[in-house]
Amino acid sequence: MTPDIPLHQRRRPPTADELRGIPWLALLQGAERQRAEESLRVSDARPGDYVCRIGRAPTYWFGVVAGLLKMSNDNPDGPAMTFTGVPPGGWFGEGTALKREPYRYNIQALRASVVAGLPIDTFHWLLGHSIGFNRFVMDQLNERLAQFIAAREIDRLTSPDARVARSLAALFNPVLYPGVGALLRITQQELAYLVGLSRQRVNEALRALAAQGVIRIEYGGLRVLDLAALRSRESFK
Repeated sequence: MTPDIPLHQRRRPPTADELRGIPWLALLQGAERQRAEESLRVSDARPGDYVCRIGRAPTYWFGVVAGLLKMSNDNPDGPAMTFTGVPPGGWFGEGTALKREPYRYNIQALRASVVAGLPIDTFHWLLGHSIGFNRFVMDQLNERLAQFIAAREIDRLTSPDARVARSLAALFNPVLYPGVGALLRITQQELAYLVGLSRQRVNEALRALAAQGVIRIEYGGLRVLDLAALRSRESFK
Protein backbone atom coordinates (compact mmCIF):
# COMPACT_ATOMS: atom_id res chain seq x y z
CA MET A 1 0.00 0.00 0.00
CA THR A 2 1.31 3.46 -0.87
CA PRO A 3 1.97 5.44 2.31
CA ASP A 4 -0.25 8.48 2.87
CA ILE A 5 1.42 11.67 1.69
CA PRO A 6 1.41 14.40 4.39
CA LEU A 7 -0.69 17.45 3.61
CA HIS A 8 2.30 19.79 3.36
CA GLN A 9 3.80 17.55 0.67
CA ARG A 10 0.64 17.89 -1.45
CA ARG A 11 1.26 21.58 -2.07
CA ARG A 12 0.80 22.83 -5.61
CA PRO A 13 0.31 26.17 -7.40
CA PRO A 14 -3.34 27.34 -7.39
CA THR A 15 -5.45 27.26 -10.52
CA ALA A 16 -7.01 30.42 -11.94
CA ASP A 17 -10.39 29.43 -10.46
CA GLU A 18 -8.82 28.86 -7.04
CA LEU A 19 -7.16 32.29 -7.16
CA ARG A 20 -10.58 33.83 -7.83
CA GLY A 21 -11.76 32.24 -4.58
CA ILE A 22 -9.23 34.23 -2.50
CA PRO A 23 -11.03 37.45 -1.47
CA TRP A 24 -8.07 39.66 -0.51
CA LEU A 25 -6.21 39.26 -3.81
CA ALA A 26 -8.51 41.82 -5.44
CA LEU A 27 -7.29 44.43 -2.92
CA LEU A 28 -3.67 44.20 -4.07
CA GLN A 29 -1.99 46.35 -6.69
CA GLY A 30 0.44 45.39 -9.47
CA ALA A 31 3.64 43.97 -7.97
CA GLU A 32 1.87 43.19 -4.68
CA ARG A 33 -0.60 40.88 -6.39
CA GLN A 34 2.05 39.30 -8.58
CA ARG A 35 4.21 38.47 -5.57
CA ALA A 36 1.24 37.06 -3.66
CA GLU A 37 0.07 34.89 -6.56
CA GLU A 38 3.57 33.53 -7.13
CA SER A 39 3.90 32.67 -3.42
CA LEU A 40 0.47 31.11 -2.85
CA ARG A 41 0.14 27.35 -2.66
CA VAL A 42 -2.89 25.12 -2.24
CA SER A 43 -3.30 21.60 -0.86
CA ASP A 44 -6.13 19.11 -1.23
CA ALA A 45 -7.00 18.12 2.33
CA ARG A 46 -8.80 14.89 3.10
CA PRO A 47 -11.32 14.51 5.95
CA GLY A 48 -9.39 14.36 9.21
CA ASP A 49 -6.24 16.02 7.88
CA TYR A 50 -4.68 18.59 10.21
CA VAL A 51 -3.81 21.94 8.64
CA CYS A 52 -2.41 23.37 11.90
CA ARG A 53 -1.50 21.72 15.20
CA ILE A 54 -1.13 23.10 18.71
CA GLY A 55 2.46 23.98 19.53
CA ARG A 56 3.79 24.15 15.98
CA ALA A 57 5.28 27.35 14.61
CA PRO A 58 3.38 29.00 11.73
CA THR A 59 4.92 28.86 8.28
CA TYR A 60 1.83 29.92 6.31
CA TRP A 61 -1.27 32.06 6.68
CA PHE A 62 -4.15 29.78 5.65
CA GLY A 63 -7.53 30.11 4.00
CA VAL A 64 -10.30 27.85 2.70
CA VAL A 65 -10.98 27.84 -1.02
CA ALA A 66 -13.48 24.97 -0.84
CA GLY A 67 -14.70 22.62 1.88
CA LEU A 68 -15.04 23.03 5.65
CA LEU A 69 -12.52 23.10 8.51
CA LYS A 70 -12.94 23.24 12.28
CA MET A 71 -10.87 25.13 14.84
CA SER A 72 -10.58 23.36 18.20
CA ASN A 73 -8.26 22.83 21.14
CA ASP A 74 -8.59 18.99 21.48
CA ASN A 75 -6.89 19.22 24.88
CA PRO A 76 -5.97 15.77 26.30
CA ASP A 77 -5.84 17.25 29.81
CA GLY A 78 -9.34 18.74 29.71
CA PRO A 79 -12.58 18.89 27.75
CA ALA A 80 -12.20 19.39 24.01
CA MET A 81 -13.65 22.64 22.70
CA THR A 82 -14.53 23.59 19.13
CA PHE A 83 -14.09 27.32 18.63
CA THR A 84 -15.57 27.72 15.18
CA GLY A 85 -15.92 26.29 11.71
CA VAL A 86 -14.13 27.81 8.73
CA PRO A 87 -16.15 27.66 5.48
CA PRO A 88 -15.10 28.81 1.97
CA GLY A 89 -13.59 32.29 1.74
CA GLY A 90 -12.41 32.20 5.36
CA TRP A 91 -8.79 33.00 6.28
CA PHE A 92 -7.52 32.38 9.79
CA GLY A 93 -4.48 32.60 12.05
CA GLU A 94 -3.52 36.17 11.24
CA GLY A 95 -2.83 36.88 14.92
CA THR A 96 -0.54 33.86 15.15
CA ALA A 97 1.19 34.86 11.90
CA LEU A 98 1.65 38.45 13.08
CA LYS A 99 3.36 37.33 16.30
CA ARG A 100 5.06 34.29 14.75
CA GLU A 101 4.06 32.34 17.83
CA PRO A 102 3.13 28.63 18.04
CA TYR A 103 -0.49 27.69 17.33
CA ARG A 104 -2.80 27.48 20.33
CA TYR A 105 -5.44 25.50 18.43
CA ASN A 106 -5.80 22.73 15.87
CA ILE A 107 -7.33 23.19 12.43
CA GLN A 108 -8.74 20.00 10.92
CA ALA A 109 -10.65 19.23 7.72
CA LEU A 110 -14.20 17.98 8.30
CA ARG A 111 -14.55 17.06 4.62
CA ALA A 112 -12.45 17.08 1.47
CA SER A 113 -11.23 20.69 1.24
CA VAL A 114 -8.95 22.91 -0.79
CA VAL A 115 -6.73 24.90 1.59
CA ALA A 116 -4.62 27.85 0.42
CA GLY A 117 -1.47 29.03 2.17
CA LEU A 118 0.48 32.27 1.92
CA PRO A 119 4.07 31.95 3.23
CA ILE A 120 4.48 33.88 6.44
CA ASP A 121 7.35 35.96 5.04
CA THR A 122 5.13 37.07 2.14
CA PHE A 123 2.36 37.81 4.64
CA HIS A 124 4.68 40.19 6.50
CA TRP A 125 5.97 41.70 3.24
CA LEU A 126 2.41 42.54 2.20
CA LEU A 127 1.75 44.11 5.60
CA GLY A 128 4.70 46.40 4.97
CA HIS A 129 3.78 47.30 1.39
CA SER A 130 -0.01 47.09 0.83
CA ILE A 131 -2.63 49.39 2.35
CA GLY A 132 -5.42 47.18 1.01
CA PHE A 133 -3.92 44.08 2.59
CA ASN A 134 -3.51 45.88 5.92
CA ARG A 135 -7.15 46.88 5.91
CA PHE A 136 -8.21 43.34 5.18
CA VAL A 137 -6.14 41.94 8.05
CA MET A 138 -7.39 44.65 10.43
CA ASP A 139 -11.00 43.81 9.53
CA GLN A 140 -10.22 40.13 10.08
CA LEU A 141 -8.80 40.78 13.55
CA ASN A 142 -11.76 42.98 14.51
CA GLU A 143 -14.33 40.44 13.34
CA ARG A 144 -12.38 37.56 14.90
CA LEU A 145 -12.49 39.27 18.30
CA ALA A 146 -16.26 39.68 18.05
CA GLN A 147 -16.54 36.07 16.91
CA PHE A 148 -14.73 34.68 19.95
CA ILE A 149 -16.72 36.87 22.33
CA ALA A 150 -19.86 35.45 20.73
CA ALA A 151 -18.43 31.92 21.05
CA ARG A 152 -18.10 32.40 24.81
CA GLU A 153 -21.71 33.52 24.93
CA ILE A 154 -22.77 30.43 22.96
CA ASP A 155 -21.02 28.21 25.53
CA ARG A 156 -23.29 29.66 28.22
CA LEU A 157 -26.54 29.08 26.29
CA THR A 158 -28.65 26.22 27.62
CA SER A 159 -31.15 26.14 24.75
CA PRO A 160 -29.97 23.78 21.98
CA ASP A 161 -32.00 25.77 19.44
CA ALA A 162 -30.17 28.95 20.46
CA ARG A 163 -26.77 27.23 20.30
CA VAL A 164 -27.42 25.97 16.79
CA ALA A 165 -28.81 29.34 15.67
CA ARG A 166 -25.91 31.39 16.99
CA SER A 167 -23.33 28.90 15.67
CA LEU A 168 -24.94 29.06 12.23
CA ALA A 169 -24.95 32.86 12.35
CA ALA A 170 -21.19 32.81 12.93
CA LEU A 171 -20.69 30.76 9.77
CA PHE A 172 -22.68 33.31 7.75
CA ASN A 173 -20.37 36.20 8.70
CA PRO A 174 -19.92 38.09 5.37
CA VAL A 175 -16.61 39.66 6.45
CA LEU A 176 -14.85 36.51 7.68
CA TYR A 177 -16.46 34.12 5.20
CA PRO A 178 -17.34 35.98 1.98
CA GLY A 179 -17.41 32.74 0.01
CA VAL A 180 -20.49 31.39 1.78
CA GLY A 181 -23.17 33.79 0.53
CA ALA A 182 -26.73 32.86 1.53
CA LEU A 183 -26.29 29.08 1.14
CA LEU A 184 -24.01 27.16 3.48
CA ARG A 185 -23.12 23.70 2.25
CA ILE A 186 -22.94 21.67 5.45
CA THR A 187 -24.30 18.36 6.70
CA GLN A 188 -26.10 17.92 9.99
CA GLN A 189 -23.26 15.73 11.25
CA GLU A 190 -20.69 18.43 10.41
CA LEU A 191 -22.80 21.03 12.21
CA ALA A 192 -23.11 18.68 15.19
CA TYR A 193 -19.29 18.50 15.40
CA LEU A 194 -19.09 22.31 15.44
CA VAL A 195 -21.91 22.92 17.92
CA GLY A 196 -21.12 20.07 20.31
CA LEU A 197 -24.55 18.43 20.15
CA SER A 198 -25.78 15.14 18.75
CA ARG A 199 -26.83 14.98 15.11
CA GLN A 200 -30.38 14.13 16.21
CA ARG A 201 -30.60 17.21 18.44
CA VAL A 202 -29.17 19.42 15.70
CA ASN A 203 -31.81 18.04 13.33
CA GLU A 204 -34.55 19.03 15.78
CA ALA A 205 -33.12 22.53 16.16
CA LEU A 206 -32.83 23.02 12.40
CA ARG A 207 -36.45 21.97 11.90
CA ALA A 208 -37.55 24.41 14.60
CA LEU A 209 -35.57 27.22 12.94
CA ALA A 210 -37.05 26.32 9.57
CA ALA A 211 -40.59 26.35 11.04
CA GLN A 212 -39.93 29.90 12.29
CA GLY A 213 -38.88 30.99 8.81
CA VAL A 214 -35.30 31.73 9.88
CA ILE A 215 -33.60 29.17 7.60
CA ARG A 216 -34.57 26.84 4.80
CA ILE A 217 -33.17 23.32 4.65
CA GLU A 218 -32.09 22.56 1.10
CA TYR A 219 -30.39 19.64 -0.59
CA GLY A 220 -26.77 19.65 0.58
CA GLY A 221 -27.01 22.75 2.77
CA LEU A 222 -28.85 25.47 4.62
CA ARG A 223 -30.11 28.81 3.31
CA VAL A 224 -30.40 31.70 5.74
CA LEU A 225 -33.62 33.71 5.42
CA ASP A 226 -33.29 35.97 8.47
CA LEU A 227 -29.70 36.50 9.64
CA ALA A 228 -30.74 39.05 12.27
CA ALA A 229 -33.03 36.47 13.89
CA LEU A 230 -30.24 33.87 13.86
CA ARG A 231 -28.04 36.29 15.75
CA SER A 232 -30.70 37.30 18.28
CA ARG A 233 -30.77 35.53 21.64
CA GLU A 234 -34.28 36.87 22.25
CA SER A 235 -35.68 34.84 19.37
CA PHE A 236 -34.82 31.49 20.98
CA LYS A 237 -35.56 31.79 24.66
